Amino acid sequence: MKEPRSPFLRLFTYPGAVGFCLAAVLARLPLGMMGLGIVLALNHIYDNWTSAGLMSAVYTLSAALVTPVYARLFDRFGQRRVGLVALLVQTLAILGFAFGAMKKVPLGLLFVLAALMGLTQFAFGALVRTRWAWVLRDDRTNLLNTAYALESGLDECVFILGPILSAYLATSVSPVSQLFLPAAALLVGGLTFFSMRSTEPPAIVRMETAKTRAADHSPVDDGGSVLPGDSDGRRGSRSALAYPGILLLFVIFIVFNMSFSAVDVSVTALTKAMGREGAVGLQLALFALGSLCGAMIFGSIKLKGSRWRYLVVFLTLLTAGYVVFRLVMDHLVLLGVAEVLSGLCVSPIFATGNLIVRENVDSHALTEGLSWLSTGGSIGTSLGSTLAGIALDRFGPHGGMTIPAIVTCCAIPLAVLGWVFSMRAANRMKTER
Repeated sequence: MKEPRSPFLRLFTYPGAVGFCLAAVLARLPLGMMGLGIVLALNHIYDNWTSAGLMSAVYTLSAALVTPVYARLFDRFGQRRVGLVALLVQTLAILGFAFGAMKKVPLGLLFVLAALMGLTQFAFGALVRTRWAWVLRDDRTNLLNTAYALESGLDECVFILGPILSAYLATSVSPVSQLFLPAAALLVGGLTFFSMRSTEPPAIVRMETAKTRAADHSPVDDGGSVLPGDSDGRRGSRSALAYPGILLLFVIFIVFNMSFSAVDVSVTALTKAMGREGAVGLQLALFALGSLCGAMIFGSIKLKGSRWRYLVVFLTLLTAGYVVFRLVMDHLVLLGVAEVLSGLCVSPIFATGNLIVRENVDSHALTEGLSWLSTGGSIGTSLGSTLAGIALDRFGPHGGMTIPAIVTCCAIPLAVLGWVFSMRAANRMKTER
């Protein structure tokens, strides 16, 4: 049988790839719905953007605190063994918050429930990316780049559908109905994902007691060479943050992820002020649509050179796009065009960050390494929604829309620093050889 030309189609020639990939998409639907869902529910109940932003921040920050803990458990004991228990607790927590909001319990209790809901979250994106790395462990055709670009694109599909569903359910059914669907999607998708044993990476305990490491091959880079994460023989229990560049990348993901929640809250406030509240889902979906297109482009080409260099380029372009957001925000059609064009840079940023982790972190800590990026994103999201909420209450939608460009601009020099460090490390390796 002739091998497909498209790298995306070649991914799905691997047994089980279609199943775990689609199941993970369904399980990630809460990512696209819960943040905006909480904001919409709280704003309808209390008519206060600051409270809504803080509630969303409590949820995402709580999730950020525990994500690395779950990730280390997944790496050590296996995805299914840990995931089934965590999945059931997480679903119950989401339902508890949804019923609390529906019954209009006191605001203080809702904050407690939001924290509890966040503390039960784990990063499904890190699990599926670790699974791709395991499935493609013997590949030498750069398919891991394609797989990570695909996952970034699928994340954006979630963020296209999620805001539309949240806005529709909140405005057409009830202010809290958009909180129930994510729980159902998480349960069905998660149970399906964890039931697929053939593609599950082995846990550290099983790998350490194996008689051979023949199956423990690393994915390869553009030139066909084994990535350093597995080739240098590093094993042990140290945190993924101890590997070169990961802590800096974590900080970068905190800073630039602040922009996304700021955009969500600001666009929501803008459409409400215009009397076009029903258009918020579509406006946010256009941004995600651009990111999906960016993922397809990024996954179809081979980029040579430092990953950090491309991270600098993409962050710079995204910052310019946010400046355009602020200039054209009073015209929703022009704002939509700017969202699509700027969105082309979003998935490549996430894919590039994940690839940097894969190149530097040992496979036995890969889920943790990838989860630190999710944690950084969650912290950034909580800070962004809080800042945007305060700016909206004081300065209106135009004040809120200035936040994305500012925070993304601050991430650029950090990425430049990472690029410099990576070039120095590469030069040292050449000298030692």
